[in-house]
Amino acid sequence: MQMTFRWYGEGNDSITLKQIRQIPGVKGVVWALHDVPVGEVWTVERIEEVVNQAKAYGLNTEVVESVNIHEDIKLGLPSRDQYIEAYKETLRNLGKFGVKVVCYNFMPVFDWFRTDLFKEMEDGSTALYFDAKKVLSLTPEEVVKNMEENSKDFTLPGWEPERLKDLKRLFDLYKNVSEAELLENLTYFLKEICPVAEENGIKMAIHPDDPPFSIFGLPRIVKNKQDIQNLLNAVDSPSNGLTFCSGSLGGNLNNDLVDIAKTFTSRIPFAHIRNVKHFGDGSFIETSHRVEDGSVPITGIIQALYENGFDGYIRPDHGRHIWDEVCRPGYGLYDRALGVMYLLGAWDTQVLLKEQAGKTLQNV
Repeated sequence: MQMTFRWYGEGNDSITLKQIRQIPGVKGVVWALHDVPVGEVWTVERIEEVVNQAKAYGLNTEVVESVNIHEDIKLGLPSRDQYIEAYKETLRNLGKFGVKVVCYNFMPVFDWFRTDLFKEMEDGSTALYFDAKKVLSLTPEEVVKNMEENSKDFTLPGWEPERLKDLKRLFDLYKNVSEAELLENLTYFLKEICPVAEENGIKMAIHPDDPPFSIFGLPRIVKNKQDIQNLLNAVDSPSNGLTFCSGSLGGNLNNDLVDIAKTFTSRIPFAHIRNVKHFGDGSFIETSHRVEDGSVPITGIIQALYENGFDGYIRPDHGRHIWDEVCRPGYGLYDRALGVMYLLGAWDTQVLLKEQAGKTLQNV
């Protein structure tokens, strides 16, 4: 297992590479070219620039999150082929610099969704919050306005400005798109790009829907264990994998996260680990990584991954905003650094237990 930390780039993040380098156990940054419009090729020059920045601090750049998917690909429009060809070229360029994993998602129109970006908690910290009642009264346009006005002038990852300016047209296009059709479009995409990913030593790792249920009637196809199985069965390639995100899948209490981690470990090259606390009305808030603070069995997930031979990358996912830190929603330094230590502690415990079990057997 290799611990990583998400970084948004020089001039686009409140956190520096120097600070990340000082978090014990972190070996690499999870990065992207956030200023490149979706559908355009990531050039060798731009990729090399970020790789060299990280290398100067002894950090690798083996995980990219995300190379976003153009909406025409998701919709299965005739124009998708040109965007798929551009995606292939980006993969080839990333492969030249040793990138091993590309995280992506196939969520229509919206990326991750919350109603509150800085919801105050009992201890005075703030966190991302999903208000199940509030979402029923919001229009898509109000969602976008609320997210953008409350982001503290930081960009929102995955929320591409070009598509958010054309919400009505996009919603109209998705009116007759079923989950089965969306999966067909994803399958078409993967059949095209997986051979290129394989040739360049890259594993594609799809991120689950966040939250894992329909928003505003839009189709969702990575919500639960069966969806994941359907996706992995659709394209039989070692490059067709899953980003296991405990926070996204944990948005639905019906998902058995330990079972999902155990079942698909061999197809999980990348994991996001975070905690959420559920309330009785379907609302949830993101908490510290500590098991007792939320509803997600963090240590059980770590145990399942360890026992089933997980050898990929992990990063602490969204954290609270603590100690008066001014940062991108969900992506402060302090709480995620605490998360790193908690996750490493859980992993090291599994290593220790295995060592102790081995010594006991030797003494029998």
